[in-house]
Order: sequence, then structure tokens, then C-alpha cells
Amino acid sequence: MPADQDPLEPLEIYFIAIGGTGMAPLACLLKQAGHRVLGADGPLYPPMSTLLARNGIEPLVGYDPSHLEPAPDLVVVGNAVPRSNIEAQATEALGLEYVSMPQALYRFFLADRRPLVVAGTHGKTTTTALAAWVYRAVGRDPGFLIGGIPKNFDQSFALGSGERFIVEGDEYNAAYFDRGPKFFHYHPDTLVLTSVEYDHADLYPTPEALDRTYRDLVRSMPGTALLVAHGDPAEMRSVADEAACRTLFYGLDPSNDLRPEPGWHSDKSGLGFEIRLPDGESAEIRLPLSGQHNLLNALAVLAVASADGIPLPEIAAAMSSFEGVRRRQEVVGEAAGVLVIDDFAHHPTAVRLTLEGLRCRYPDRRLVVALEPRSLTASRNLFYSEYLEALRLADRVWLAPAFHAERFAAPDRLDTAKLARELTEGGTPAVASDSIDSLRRGLLEALASGDLVVTMSSGSFDGLAARVAEALGDQD
Repeated sequence: MPADQDPLEPLEIYFIAIGGTGMAPLACLLKQAGHRVLGADGPLYPPMSTLLARNGIEPLVGYDPSHLEPAPDLVVVGNAVPRSNIEAQATEALGLEYVSMPQALYRFFLADRRPLVVAGTHGKTTTTALAAWVYRAVGRDPGFLIGGIPKNFDQSFALGSGERFIVEGDEYNAAYFDRGPKFFHYHPDTLVLTSVEYDHADLYPTPEALDRTYRDLVRSMPGTALLVAHGDPAEMRSVADEAACRTLFYGLDPSNDLRPEPGWHSDKSGLGFEIRLPDGESAEIRLPLSGQHNLLNALAVLAVASADGIPLPEIAAAMSSFEGVRRRQEVVGEAAGVLVIDDFAHHPTAVRLTLEGLRCRYPDRRLVVALEPRSLTASRNLFYSEYLEALRLADRVWLAPAFHAERFAAPDRLDTAKLARELTEGGTPAVASDSIDSLRRGLLEALASGDLVVTMSSGSFDGLAARVAEALGDQD
């Protein structure tokens, strides 16, 4: 920000690729904060098109340097925008000030707040949403930006008036001119670190490269900050050892600062466990989510909220009314006796944890999985053995084609046909489909009353869950 610029003065801010999953909510936040927001993208579809429209932002379709006339005060560039983009080139040629999405988020919303940043390979979205709900429910009115759509809120973002701003800390790169991870820009006052497991192979060539990034994040925290880390895995303890600040560990092992009392359970009604704080105060926690991974997410939020002085009974009451996040074990509907669930899981660890959670919650149903290897990492052969192990938890499996298969040579590509064959030989019948449409047809023919079918993808999966639920409804 120029030294002579009033930080409260409304600006004209232009977004290149305004429809991104992080860019659109940020644009809406800036509009709510009083700035004039413009931007362009390709043709947009729900949910981002409706999100922008609901907040009074009408994107331009297509990129054109004339969109930058008259010159805006600031340009925000999305991380999917290449240097060759004609609006990006015009921005530089005109000498306009430009920033990445995380730079803008820090500048306008985090710099004067206490950033609570949730980072890690797994659990970021649910943990961020749960934290935002707990702080909102107890009257702390946080600002927040969540990488999914939380069911307790109308939108995935809020300005808030409290001292906390809660944000999901993404390890993906920020922009073509800002190749570091987004979370480096957030300068957390409190950092939740849920897990450190290899992912994003398109950006991090080795597990060690990603591990170094998390270590750098932890080392960057000042001594006055707080690190809340999952303490069960030894590698997480090793990363946390890099911190110069106070660290609280949560998990199932007795060595953690925060852990559930023995006897926690996950069933049809959700999670139930007793928690005892280091000062001896205890409470029964009920959370309408299932699975050990959601127990860990809840422990992380308990650690943060109690460290911020929120009374334990208030935390417990807020958690009991948390409704979860869309596309995280989201029930789409039930028809013809078949329960249809949609889930974002795509990394094999997330697939395994989700299936374990569904097994606990619906023990009497046949568990049918439809998986789309959607991301650049999932489309590789990198996690073949891990997918094989995770999918054996299902009763039947349908595999869609790897979304980015054409980008990899055969030895480097996830071989879904081989994966289906090995699953079948091991006792889990599986089919590798040549298209999503053929997968849907085969799935519908095989489903029977009493089944639970879960669709898993980090993308839209061509609306498979809703299409299956609709087709089943036609059979009723």
C-alpha cells in the first residue's frame, strides 16, 4: 500500500480470474468492506457465479486489456493465471500495482486482526469451519474465509468484528509471480497444523520438499504465537520441534496435552467423547460428524478455543450444533432404499478415513464407492498401493478415468484398470469405467435397497451424486 494512501479509503480493485474458489469469496469480502470490485474470467457456473451475483458483482467474460481502463487502484491475480495472460501482461506494462490472492487477504483482513490459520494435508476445511462456528456461536464474531461451504453459514466468508480472523491455510502456490505457498502470507497468531503428508506432486517433487515448507512455516512464527499440532505421528512432533513459540499437542496418545478420555465412540448420531483440559475441567462433547478424523478436528478446535479463554461448556454447546461442510460426508438424499453421500476425499488417506467413518456410522449398509482420481496428484501412479489399501474398505468400487491421464506417460499414470482388477482379485469387486456416464449406468444397475453409495472427487464429478439420487428417485 502506498505510504500516502488512507487505509480506510475505498479502492477500485480488479480481479484477474475472479471466479476461483478463493478469489470469488475474497472479492465478496472486499465488496462488503466498501471497495468497488470488478473482474473477469471465463464463463462461470454455480456455485461461484451465483455467489458473485448474490454479492452484487457481475464479472466480465473473457480477458481483454481494455478491462483495465480506466486503471484500477489494485489488481489481484489468481494462482491459475499464467504470465502469458493478456490482462496480466497489460497490468505489468501499465505499471499497475498487483498482488496475489493471499497477499490481498493479509493486507485487507489479517494485518490488523489475530489470524487463526488452519494448515495441513487433511482436515483443513472442516476444522476451519468448526472453529468459525464455535467462535460465532459464543459471540466472538470472527471474520473467516473457508475453502468449502459450511452448512451453519449462508456463505463461506464473513468480515466479522471480533479480533480473530480464521482462515484455511493452503500450501498451494499463490501466483505466477509469487511461487511460495499461500499460507506464508498469513502470519498466524495461532496456527493449527493437522497433518503433514505428501500431496501436490505437481508443485512439490518429493515428500521432503513439502515437509520443508511446513517446517519453514512453523519456524516463521514469532515467540508470542501459539502452535496447535496433531501430536500422534512422530513426524508431526519433529515438525513442531522447529517452533520457537508455545506448542499444544492434541491427539489420541496419552502424551498429548489434549486428548479424549477412553471410551470415545462414533455411531449413527455422530461422535461422543469426554474431554478433560489440563486444568482438570471436563465436559461431554457431542459432534454430529463421524470418524476418528473428525474427532481430531474437534480436538484441534477445543485446544484453540480453550487457549483463547472460551469456557468449555460454551465450546461443547457450539460443537453440538455444528452441521458440517458441504461435500464432506454430505447426505445428498435417499431413494429406493439407497443412501447417497457426496464427499471431497481424493488423497488415499482421506479416502480411507472417510470410509472408516462411514463404516462406523452406517454399519448395516453395503458400502459402495465411486471414485474419480481428479487432481494432478491423484492422476499419477504415485499412490497406487495406498488407493488399493484404502478402497479395500468398501464392498464394491467404481473407478472413473483419471482426470489428467493424458498428461502422463503410461508408467506414471494411475492405472485404474489394474487397480480394479487387483481389488476384485482381493475380494472387493471393482469396475474401471471408461467414462462417468458409463460409470453412472453401471452403478445404478448394481445398487440395491440398503446400500450406501459415496461419490468421491476433488472436483464436480459431473454432478454424479445428484444424478444418481435423482435417477433412484425416479425408481421409487
